[in-house]
Amino acid sequence: MPTFDKELDTSGLNCPMPVMKTKKMLQSLEAGQVLHLLATDVGTKSDIPALVNKTGDQIVETSEEGGKFHFYIRKAS
Repeated sequence: MPTFDKELDTSGLNCPMPVMKTKKMLQSLEAGQVLHLLATDVGTKSDIPALVNKTGDQIVETSEEGGKFHFYIRKAS
C-alpha cells in the first residue's frame, strides 16, 4: 500500500459522484501529493483512469478488496 496524503471515501456513491468528488479533491492537492480514493461503484474502474488521463495526474496503484476499489493518485501539477 503506497503512502498517501489525503483519503476520499466515496463508498456507496454512484456515478457521477465519485468522479466529481475525486476531481474536486485533486484540485486541493499540491503537486506530488497522493490521494487514496475508495469506491464501491464498479464504474469507477473506467471512470477514474479516464479522469486522471484528462487531468494529467498519475495512478500509482489500484486494487480491489472486499468489494471496494482502491486508487492511489499522484497529483502532477
